[in-house]
Amino acid sequence: MDQLPISGGTIVLLALLLLAVYTVSRGIRTIPQGEVWTVERFGAFTRLLQPGLNFIIPFIDRIGRKLNVQEQVLDIPEQSVITRDNATVNVDGVVYYRVMDPARAGYAVQELTGALTSLSMTNIRAVIGEMDLDQTLSSRDRINSSLLLILDGATEPWGVKVSRVELRKIEPPENLIRAMNLQMSSERERRATVAKSMGDREAEVNRAEGIKAALVLAAEGRREAAYRDAEARERLAQAEAAATKMVADAVGQGGEAALRYFIADKYVAAFQSIVSSHQSRLVLVPMESSALAGGVVQAMELLKGGPPSGGGGPSSAPRPPPVQQPMPVMSAVPPASEIPGGSPWRTG
Repeated sequence: MDQLPISGGTIVLLALLLLAVYTVSRGIRTIPQGEVWTVERFGAFTRLLQPGLNFIIPFIDRIGRKLNVQEQVLDIPEQSVITRDNATVNVDGVVYYRVMDPARAGYAVQELTGALTSLSMTNIRAVIGEMDLDQTLSSRDRINSSLLLILDGATEPWGVKVSRVELRKIEPPENLIRAMNLQMSSERERRATVAKSMGDREAEVNRAEGIKAALVLAAEGRREAAYRDAEARERLAQAEAAATKMVADAVGQGGEAALRYFIADKYVAAFQSIVSSHQSRLVLVPMESSALAGGVVQAMELLKGGPPSGGGGPSSAPRPPPVQQPMPVMSAVPPASEIPGGSPWRTG
């Protein structure tokens, strides 16, 4: 089958059709959500293309920068930082930033991410270099706040807003970690020793205060007992003085018979206690036993209500007892079993 010849006009028409399609494709741009593109005309920035369908002039306008306007996370590489006390720590972190002005972010700085990374690493060294190791390890929030303030101010001409800076790791070298562990152990032991000594001191103070309080209470008790004892002796002396005065008054008023009665009663009671003792093996009989008998007789007469024998009345003078021969004194009364073949009684 013979092929149809293609004329020159057909070729030109096809060429024009392809050129039109290419031109239309160069003039239509679809921008995804979260991005903003810049348009350059003959190399100069003219306008921004927002998300959606946009048109540009083919062969005159072209796309310049494609910028992401969402909040982005930038990793800060790990680096060694020297503190003010010459301790070396390894530090890394992250920076959260967002492009607020795409025109300035695209044309005010070259390679935005690289510039932001270098700026963050430099300021981390500057902030940590002004702090001691202990402050660096315990002041993470302070370091983050300082870095945020510095980076946000430095990136403002770039049209970038730094919203957050976080240090992920602040790690001293291995030998320094061992030294810090030893220091921490020593500090804890020191605190334990101090706490134990303070507890012992408080215990000794409490024990001494208890002993002092006990001694004070004992002294006060002895003082109170002595005071009460003296008061009792004083009352007893007053009672004895009053009794003596009453007896003296009774005797002065003619109560000699009553006085003899009381004396005879005491005499009989004393003799009875001597005789009734179970531990006494020796009984002493007084030689003036007639006086004892006379006292008993007078006591019996007083109990009957009559005057004593040999006297006129209560006011008569006491009659001296008659003198009798002394009675032989009884010797000790041993048991009958101790005297072989003899009587248990013998006279001296």
